[in-house]
Amino acid sequence: MVVGVIHGDEDAGLLITDVLKSMDPPIGVELWVIPTVNPDGTNAQTRGNANKVDLNRNFPKNWARQGVPGYWQYAGPRAASEPETRAIVQFIRDVRPALGIWYHQDLNMISPGAGFEGRVRARYARLTSLPLVRITGGTYTGVAATWQRSAVSDGLAFVVELGPTLSADQAQVHADAVMAVARMVHNARVSAS
Repeated sequence: MVVGVIHGDEDAGLLITDVLKSMDPPIGVELWVIPTVNPDGTNAQTRGNANKVDLNRNFPKNWARQGVPGYWQYAGPRAASEPETRAIVQFIRDVRPALGIWYHQDLNMISPGAGFEGRVRARYARLTSLPLVRITGGTYTGVAATWQRSAVSDGLAFVVELGPTLSADQAQVHADAVMAVARMVHNARVSAS
């Protein structure tokens, strides 16, 4: 599963999802491409949704009250208070994707991981020339990828922080990396069964 946008003003991932929609996934891989989980924010070019909630602070795992409407990381009145959050939560519970990739901007990095997920992240980073650097400095409650990892016990999920801009050529590189790591995850699951 690939999510192009969760913060409406971080929409470079749309270029990648556009490319992915025109590609055939590796044999045995079912690819779910979700251009945006925040259509109101994407349309308005605002971080939050129409209710001014930062959807990436609204997921049930480690949710905490944060800010008030208008605060850039407002977490909403309660966990999964937003219709967009509830919709993607239900989708992930139904589909149980083996891998989730969530695009953000502008840090231009991927946070390293451990174990097999760490190897998947490292491969994606190598293929896209993004550095592996731990993301720090914020309050990260109610994060979508963290919730996804907890909801799909044998699944992987991580954030790709794109840079401030993305060219068509770079979007293709990222789309190719998605296919490569999807194949990697699929092959590992086949080998394990």
